[in-house]
Amino acid sequence: MTEFEKKVLKAVLKIPLGKIKSYKWVAEKVGRPKAYRAVANALKKNPYCLFIPCHRVVKSSQQLGGYSLGSELKSDLINLEKKIKDMIE
Repeated sequence: MTEFEKKVLKAVLKIPLGKIKSYKWVAEKVGRPKAYRAVANALKKNPYCLFIPCHRVVKSSQQLGGYSLGSELKSDLINLEKKIKDMIE
């Protein structure tokens, strides 16, 4: 993995359970505010998608965007996390 990809994954780890952030938000967090497409490509290569929650990253328009395990699973994971968050609050 490149240093940029590592920074992206570390930034994604900071997104709390049940929350979503945009690719642009991640790009800004890693100091490359215009690199949102590069963020998407880095997340596409995430070898730890069960542990590093890249499903929490969506387009600025709130559309899902891509997910290496499929957009249906991405949607299901987001909804499941929202339910879990609501249960524990």
